[in-house]
This record gives sequence, structure tokens and C-alpha cells, in this order.
Amino acid sequence: MLRNSSDDAAATPPIKGIIGTGQAMQQVYAITRQVAASNASVLLTGETGTGKEVIARAIHELSPRGSGPFVRVNCGALSESLLESELFGHVRGSFTGAVANRAGRFEAAHTGTIFLDEINSTSPQLQVKLLRVLQEREFERVGDTETIRVDTRVIAASNRELLDEVACERFREDLYYRLNVVPVYLPPLRARREDIPQLVSHFLEIYNEENDRFVTHIHKDALEALVKYHWPGNVRELQNVIERCVVLATGDEIDLALLPPTIRGETVGPAVPGRGGDLDSLARELVEQGMTTAAEDDANLFERVVSRVERELISQMLAACGGVQLKAAARLGINRNTLRKKLTEHGLEDGE
Repeated sequence: MLRNSSDDAAATPPIKGIIGTGQAMQQVYAITRQVAASNASVLLTGETGTGKEVIARAIHELSPRGSGPFVRVNCGALSESLLESELFGHVRGSFTGAVANRAGRFEAAHTGTIFLDEINSTSPQLQVKLLRVLQEREFERVGDTETIRVDTRVIAASNRELLDEVACERFREDLYYRLNVVPVYLPPLRARREDIPQLVSHFLEIYNEENDRFVTHIHKDALEALVKYHWPGNVRELQNVIERCVVLATGDEIDLALLPPTIRGETVGPAVPGRGGDLDSLARELVEQGMTTAAEDDANLFERVVSRVERELISQMLAACGGVQLKAAARLGINRNTLRKKLTEHGLEDGE
């Protein structure tokens, strides 16, 4: 990307390990450096795949706690009971399978940072305990009465708008404000398209080395398609695409034919009888099936159409991955726990 000299002078230096020099990322770099010097709690928000864990780690490494531990917990990957034990530890005999005392992640992160990913998936009961840790810096292990004090910085992340979760009474308002001392928003890749060529070069270097390949060029048509694509899976999806291209390339260049059909602008999956490819025809089909009525407002209709498209995309991706959920989740740019929730929502638990 070309910038004039005044832009260069005002630019915030990039952070090691984070790719992108566009204006959107300049703002992220500036606030990341500023908040790192403090002990304030940080709430990272943004779509799945935008790099929240990378920013969380950067905040830790740039902070006075950088020499201490950085502990990550995916709150959406564990059940409530397992998550409580994972965070706070347990004592022997506190539940079936607790054969020994075990320290939790908050203890492991003492003098360092704990990163609570997908904080929006925690239960109201667990949120009460998290609030206490943030306020009092103390807790008890599961099944114990001894209070443990810790010096741990908390960085949390959510791929949903937590204020909406508060409004729906799924997330405690007091915990939200304790977490949201300094909010950092990670822009989606479609909002920072100028960074895509640099990201492509970065991932090419990584996957050439990992696979002992020498795919060092990308055709201008392929790069143009990558820049124009809307990237619902964000940087993680781009990373997967470049890895695929490096593995499948027969020469030293990525051309347009190597890119997935969706990026080339082609329709994915088998044709569905009786349906056109556009939103209007899908909406008409929903009316005919009694799933909605022509008189419903646009917002409701939009939600139903999006839900139907999401269901079919997940179903097709599972079929393409032979029913392997972990692989399908990776290709969709979401984690396996999120995929499981979507399968339940859409009635696809049995692999329909």
C-alpha cells in the first residue's frame, strides 16, 4: 500500500507478530500499546477469526507482566462444571473424577495474564464468581473453603455484542462493566482490505516453510479476487486459503483456479431444484413452504433467510469434510464448540 510521507510520520509502529499497516490496524496498535502499560481489564470484541488472541498476547508481552505467565481459557469449549474447575481448581473428592487437588488457571496466571476467550458463553452462576475475582482478587477452589488470593490481569474476548447479551439478561451488567474498562475492537478483514497483500505474503512464507514448498508468486487476478472477497471467516479463513493453495500448487505461483469457488465468485455446492441463486428466490421459497409470510417485515424475513442459508452451508461443509466436525469448523472459520451450538440450533445433530 502506498502512503505519503505525512502518513508515515503519523503511523503507529506495528506490533511484533501482527500483520497490517492500514488505518484500521493503526488504531488497534495505538490502543494496544497504551493499555499494555496498565493493569486495567481489557475487553476484546470483534468477529470470529479477527485475531483477538493475538492482541491479548501482545498486550501481555508489552506489559510489565510480560515475563509472567500468559494463560488462555476458551470458555465456550467446556461445560459449566468443567469450566469452573478449570478456572478455579478443585480439591480431591469434590466431584467424581477429582482424585487429587488441582490448581486452576487463575492460580497458574498469578503475576501474569489470563485471557478468557468467548466470555459470553459463561453461565450466570459462573459470572458471579468471575465478578468476585475481578473485584476482590480472591476465590475458593471447587469443594474447598480456603480462600486463595491472586495477582492476575484479566483480558476477556467476545464475538458477540455483550451489551446485547446484557439486555437479554444472559450476561451480568456489573461483570460487563468490570471487564469493559478498556474496550478494543478488532475490525473484520473486509474493513482492512489494504492489509490483504501483506497477510498473503506472510502466510505464504509460513506455509512454504512448513510444507517445504516454493510458492513465491501470486497472479494479479488471484490477488484481486482475494482483496474483493468479503471474508466471513476473517484472517483465519484467509490463512486456511493460503495454506490450501501452497499445498495444491503445482508450480511457484497461485493462480485464480487454485482459489476456492466462493472466492472466485462461483456457486458452491450442488444445485437445489426449484431455487434460483438470489435472495429473492430463496425468500419466495420460504413463503411457499410456510416458513414466513410475504407480509412479514424485512428484518424478520432477512433473519429467516440468513438462518436457512447458514443451515445449508453448515450441512454442505460437514458433508464435504466427511462429517468430521473439527475439520468443518476450521474450514468455516469457527471453533468446534460454536459449530456444535449451530448444529443444535439447526437440528443437524445427527449429521443431517
